[in-house]
Amino acid sequence: MDTQTLTLDVPGGQMPLYVARPEGPARGAVVVIQEAFGVNGHIEDVTRRFADAGYHAVAPHLFHRTGAPAFGYEDFTVVIPHMLAMTDTDLLADVEAAVGHLHAAGWSDRQIGIVGFCMGGRVTFLVAGNLALGAAVGFYGGGIVNGRTETMPSLLPLVTSLRTPWLGLYGDADPGIPVEEVEQLRDELNAGADVDTAIVRYPGAEHGFHCDARDSYNQAAATDAWGRALDWLDGHLAPAG
Repeated sequence: MDTQTLTLDVPGGQMPLYVARPEGPARGAVVVIQEAFGVNGHIEDVTRRFADAGYHAVAPHLFHRTGAPAFGYEDFTVVIPHMLAMTDTDLLADVEAAVGHLHAAGWSDRQIGIVGFCMGGRVTFLVAGNLALGAAVGFYGGGIVNGRTETMPSLLPLVTSLRTPWLGLYGDADPGIPVEEVEQLRDELNAGADVDTAIVRYPGAEHGFHCDARDSYNQAAATDAWGRALDWLDGHLAPAG
């Protein structure tokens, strides 16, 4: 596997991009979107997991406007200033830059998927409503039904204009994303989306259930969700070549 960190020019500065490529020919490409804790060791590990599964995977450092920090999971308060400094316009520009990098490597939009975690789960929905990629997967992405900040509002208005098939994966024991909110999103998608969508809930799983560096890690839920994410990519991305 080949791994490296590149730098891309984006509006507002330069953005580091962590890249992991498989040993042989890749089957597709994936943009990995960070949690609220930045492109830390876990997100780099997830990016390498996608490369192990045969994908040309990249993880953009979305906090590049405030120094591109990466954090552990002990203190959430340290990430708040970096999150408040971001806007949906900035997030889309950063993802488009990562997608542009993959275009230059020979991948078309429909051969590219996007997978995000926590804050990044919301980003995948934002992207699905604005770009026509091959597939999108959001792990416990909050702020879709009810926005998080003035610059990151509710994304429900995007439901009827979704352009990328989207899969949402949620834990029922997530205090920040109530089951009622997840089911409201499911109802909105079933009623208004013109692309393939699905939502899967995991009883007893907490926020961050996929992250094996967090106390909330749930091995059974994580294993099932990872398999579903790979199946979603496999079933929706256009074939390589």
